[in-house]
Amino acid sequence: MPTAQRRDVIVGIDAGTSLIKAVAFTRTGRQLGNVSLPNSYNASIGGRVEQDMARTWRDAVAALRGLAGAVPELASRIAAIAVTGQGDGTWLIDEEGRPVAPALLWLDSRAAVLVEEIRDSERNAALYQRTGSGLSACQQGPQLAWMQAHAPEVLARADTAFHCKDWLYFLLTGQRATDPSEATFTCGDFRKRCFDVETARLMGISDLVGLFPEVVDGVSVTHPLSRAAALEAGLPEGIPVSLGYVDVICNALGAGLYDPAPDVGCTIIGSTGMHMRLVPDAGAVTLNAEATGYTMPFPVPGHYAQMQSNMAATLNIDWLLDLVLDVLAAEGVTRSRADLIHRIDKHVLQVKPGEMLFHPFISDAGERGPFVAHEACAQFLGLRSHHRYWDLMRAVMEGLAFAARDCYAAMGRLPCDVRITGGAARSRALCTILAAALDCNIRVCSRAEAGAAGAAMIAAVATGSYPDMTSCAEDWVRPHLREAQQPDTGLAVRYAQLFPAYLEARLASRPVWKQLAALRAGGAHV
Repeated sequence: MPTAQRRDVIVGIDAGTSLIKAVAFTRTGRQLGNVSLPNSYNASIGGRVEQDMARTWRDAVAALRGLAGAVPELASRIAAIAVTGQGDGTWLIDEEGRPVAPALLWLDSRAAVLVEEIRDSERNAALYQRTGSGLSACQQGPQLAWMQAHAPEVLARADTAFHCKDWLYFLLTGQRATDPSEATFTCGDFRKRCFDVETARLMGISDLVGLFPEVVDGVSVTHPLSRAAALEAGLPEGIPVSLGYVDVICNALGAGLYDPAPDVGCTIIGSTGMHMRLVPDAGAVTLNAEATGYTMPFPVPGHYAQMQSNMAATLNIDWLLDLVLDVLAAEGVTRSRADLIHRIDKHVLQVKPGEMLFHPFISDAGERGPFVAHEACAQFLGLRSHHRYWDLMRAVMEGLAFAARDCYAAMGRLPCDVRITGGAARSRALCTILAAALDCNIRVCSRAEAGAAGAAMIAAVATGSYPDMTSCAEDWVRPHLREAQQPDTGLAVRYAQLFPAYLEARLASRPVWKQLAALRAGGAHV
């Protein structure tokens, strides 16, 4: 083992749906290197979306070995490893530690009918009160219930049910464990921060509780890197490994959700939109009438993150850009999204705000937050003959901002300060619109690898580099938060007047969405 003085690097592994990353940081949060490989999974008919568990491990090892080439003397400098990854899903192993079947990803929808049955029953309210999270087909609990009914032979071979990061942690350390965040919304009680037998009963999987592993909090507990894993990864045996929380929690931690100041939120604007707020204790959690969103323990004693996620964020912008690209292509002109994106801010900020409404429900899967409607559709309201392309683009951005406000309102009062991360955080126009729609300060987080950084922060506290997460965030997060952007007062007033119409139109449209869905499916007009 290298001497303690030389152990100055913490490695964060982030095994996402798109990429598997290994990122090296100094103990004080400066990024030293980053290696990523594309993740691979298979989608097929019937809503089946699966991932090869052995390949996932091989890719993680390859990323670690690649990182050794990017960071000089990594093997002699590494102080700790932390691992996070894509949430939900079901990764089953047998008593010998071998996969019993390909992993079901969070994208797998085979449990959708079962979930609808539970959501339509009296069990749903009781479940929501315990988990604090809306039931979804992506979650491990419903997936296990589906397998119990349709693949009992697979469950008969299984000894432990993991999530993605748990599988990697097992191969790194030999420990069968999960973290408090995934245990809670999988089949738990958020107030207890662990699995719950009554929740399992309500889901109909009481006979499967033996599959759930020990709950380990990586902020306070680590396990040593095993000899076998050390040999594969080319790293020293025995270095501490910390089990991070689920990727969305680690992203929020790395992007600045944890702050001693009250009323802080965090919004991740990518293909989907994730909106989070931090509460200091279980009693401060706000549950909603729609029984949607997530409540997850946060890696700070007593704290919880509440989350609402709208299914499509930048996908709406991509759709509108692609309309132009299609027209240009028909005329023999070749352009890319990137060619158009750099013009968006200038043109959007020049057109009149609040001219129309747009509901950003463009995803074929409908919407999941702050309401669940698989048949939800995107729509413009208020369109007139004088409106042009950039009016439409502004309305789309305003629709994304109103969707964020809708999500935050489902979790209580609006935050005073929101940290923004994700690809669209680079848009000056979107940040201006979002600040006004939420009527709060916006601070963009410039940290490129917030998820891996959040996991590494957990390891930094666990291994004694910092006494607590407050002091860790001061070094790891604050330098990456840009100057606060205050809301434009006049624009905030305009949006405050417009938001009730956005909400009323959303509620009024649900019967129309259902009729359209029936027609698309070939049914009669209802």
